[in-house]
Order: sequence, then structure tokens, then C-alpha cells
Amino acid sequence: MKRGILLLCLLALLASCATVENNHDPLEGLNRGTEKLNDAIDRSTLKPVAKGYKAATSKPFRNMVSNFYDNTTYMNTVLNDFLQGKGQQGFEDFARFIINSTIGFAGLADVATSMGLEKHNEDFGQTLATWGVGKSAYIVYPFLGPNSVRKTPDFITETATDATFWLSFSLAPQITIPLWLLKYIDKRSRALEASDMRDELSLDPYLFTREAWQQNREYLIYDGHPPATNDAASSDSEDDWGDDTFDKGDVSPEDEDPFDAPEAEPATDAKPNSQYNHRIRMRGE
Repeated sequence: MKRGILLLCLLALLASCATVENNHDPLEGLNRGTEKLNDAIDRSTLKPVAKGYKAATSKPFRNMVSNFYDNTTYMNTVLNDFLQGKGQQGFEDFARFIINSTIGFAGLADVATSMGLEKHNEDFGQTLATWGVGKSAYIVYPFLGPNSVRKTPDFITETATDATFWLSFSLAPQITIPLWLLKYIDKRSRALEASDMRDELSLDPYLFTREAWQQNREYLIYDGHPPATNDAASSDSEDDWGDDTFDKGDVSPEDEDPFDAPEAEPATDAKPNSQYNHRIRMRGE
């Protein structure tokens, strides 16, 4: 998982160096302003706390915390499994939730993975894409960060299926408030390495974040197998040159090595000869 995040960030870094027009960010000016606000708040509050949390706790403890919060929100994945028509996966994910909630001590231990029940990530934005809703505008929300118009309704399903949300109605605020705070600290600590890479390497942090987020959404929507683009296909065809491309019959006299030329014979009748009508094969024609 960690290597996948780093790879995604590196791919986005390459994209951030490009100047290709993006047709899914009509609110770029507003989004950039919102991201600057979010970044300023993050640097002065959540990021230092997340770094302190990571320094003060062991990795096994942080893994248990992450497992717990992943499990409390996992019913959102189960719901969207069925909404997308993935019936078998839906039953398997529901079994995963039950096993981790019971044998795994409220999700602190990920027992289901060791039993062969793979973890999935489905949300209502992916469901809308499955239903045929096209790619929508990229948007950055205050405090919440990157999103899209298509994924925005997932706020409703994610909250409605979050166990900590329902616990807040039955438990005292002294318990629920720390639970919510730890949830966001855990979430921010998981992204520390990726955000540090963005800050250190990217020429345009906004573009880096946008491309990384959009690529990750494509990866999730297509279950890790996004369709190949036409640009990639054309690139492959351009690089598919045969050996005959470099035959001497296809090289102009100016490009030939003068030291490899045969000795000149005495001139007779200087008549045009078709064997000297060379052509140049230009790449891309």
C-alpha cells in the first residue's frame, strides 16, 4: 500500500510538470485559493499534531487505530458493492466487516484478510460512475480537501454508514469528540509521506494534488484496470520501427559516412540514375 501511494505520487509529479489543458477543473482559480487556505490551516494545526502522533506511537499501535477506523466506515463499501451490482463482493465485504468487528475486537485487528477476505474500497462516487454519470468538475472543499461534483454525494452515504457517527448519539461527548479527533489525526498521519514528497518535489503543489487525486479516482473506478488512452497507443505505434528503417536505401547521401563510400570511378556520361533517387523516411509520417 505504501509503495502504491509513492508510485501514484511520482506519476502525479510527472503530470505536474506538463502543461496539458485539463477540461475538468473549471473552478481552478477558486480551488487554488481554497487549497491555500486548507494548507495554511493544516500546517499550523493538523500536520504538526499528526507528526507528533507518529513520533510518539509505535507502528503496531497506529496500525490498530487505522484498522479500527477503516472498519467503522467499511459498511459504506458494502453498500456500494450492492449498488454497483457486485453481489458476491458485497457478501464477502459484509462477512469481512462482521469478522473484524467481532473476532477482530471492533476492528482493531484485521483478522478477515488472513482468512482470505480481501479489503476493497467502494464509495458512492464510484457507484455513480458505474451508473453512467460522466467525469465531473474537480473541486476543493474548505477543510475537507480534494473532491469532485460526482463524488460529493458520498458525504451522505459515508456519514450514514459510519459507526462513530451513530455512536455519537448514545455516548457522552467526552468519548465521541476524542474519537473524532483521533480519526482525523490518523487519517492525516497516513498521508504525511505523500504530502512531504509533494512539498519537496513538485513545481506546482496544486497541480500535483489534483492529478494524484484524479488518477487515484480512475484507479478505483476501474478496480485497478483503467482503460488505455489513445495517446499511449499512438506512442507505441510511433516507437514500433522496423529494422528496414535504417537500410542504406532509406538514408540520404548527406547522412552516409563519407569514409565508408567506395572509390570513385572515372566519369563517363553523367546521366541521372534512379538508384540515386534516395528518399528520407520521416518519423511520424
